[in-house]
Amino acid sequence: MDITLLGTGSPVGLPRPDCSCAACATALGPDARAATAVLVDGALLLDLTPGAAFAAARAGHSLGGVRQVLLSHPHDGPAVEVPAGLPQPGRVPDGRELALLTGHRVRAVAMDAGGTGYAVTGPDGQRLLYLPPGGAPAGLEEATAESYDMLLADVVGRPDALARLRAVGSVGPTTDVLAVHLDHDVPPGAELRRRLAAAGARAVPDGTTLVVGAYEEVPDVPRRTLVLGGARSGKSVEAERRLEAFPDVLYVATGGTRGGDTEWAARVAAHRERRPGSWRTTETTDLVPLLAEDGPPLLIDCLSLWLTDVMDSVGAWDDAEWAGGGEKALRERVRELASAVRATRRTVVAVSNEVGSGIVPATASGRRYRDELGRLNAAFGAECEQVLLVVAGQALVLRG
Repeated sequence: MDITLLGTGSPVGLPRPDCSCAACATALGPDARAATAVLVDGALLLDLTPGAAFAAARAGHSLGGVRQVLLSHPHDGPAVEVPAGLPQPGRVPDGRELALLTGHRVRAVAMDAGGTGYAVTGPDGQRLLYLPPGGAPAGLEEATAESYDMLLADVVGRPDALARLRAVGSVGPTTDVLAVHLDHDVPPGAELRRRLAAAGARAVPDGTTLVVGAYEEVPDVPRRTLVLGGARSGKSVEAERRLEAFPDVLYVATGGTRGGDTEWAARVAAHRERRPGSWRTTETTDLVPLLAEDGPPLLIDCLSLWLTDVMDSVGAWDDAEWAGGGEKALRERVRELASAVRATRRTVVAVSNEVGSGIVPATASGRRYRDELGRLNAAFGAECEQVLLVVAGQALVLRG
């Protein structure tokens, strides 16, 4: 089963008309995207968009053989003209299946938002799932025995849809995940590719033809990642974003609770509000046992607070205790953590502060903490496939 992506953008396209944002300003050439429309084996058209016939012609195809046009979402704006010879577009009721004379079967999948998803099975058994913009499948409760060969979805706008499909096995390791309905939420080019790769997905230019079920080399999702950054740099948001397309994440909060500290309580609440509802949270600094266990991905936020707790426990703030064994004990704890990261089989994303580039602390204890955090970050990062530095909300890849 072949598909041709006549467009891969949001319903209004990219760049958006009359939008002056930075993403739209740089969405040029191969990064410019028409509204998403998919031509399946030249016989089935998913979503009719303005200029579909010209887009097909540019891709070397004709719409003359299309026998069915299905819409996945209401079209806003002026009515789209149906090219001569095309059947009138329609939508299949949720749960109903449509059999085409070409041998394709199309089942309508209910969404949790407006629109309809379509599960397409080709004459030779290849399976494709196409989701509308802003939608995720509703009512996924039981694990499936077979995953789709390809998923076309709003990966950037609804990463939780991908997480849900992974949770029930509808998306597996061999599923080719393609991002469509791309809007100006993420700058096009390298940043888009980086974010999609972290979710195990990719994007292709408009006009690309793909074979459903054919192996495509997609960058492996890094198993161990360290995200560094200064205060309010966006490092925690970046770390959370890297796992939001995966189910059953365990959020490890190393800061605990601070009774009476309203500012801290507000920070904790803001973090909790951002997390997907399917994530679980544990408050602990005992990281080594968690890394040794099998289980879902870990998001550790953050190593800076872990270090504070360890330095408290070894008496690092007292010069006599530090010289009398505290320094040696801290080094051993850091070695244990680095060894646990090296040996872990879990997916891990850890957050830490980068404090060595700022003002030199005025106190000896502050300088000690700065130095030890630098050593901890270096030891932890050495065991990670990917290390990122977040500055002003922008992630710079240092490794991986």
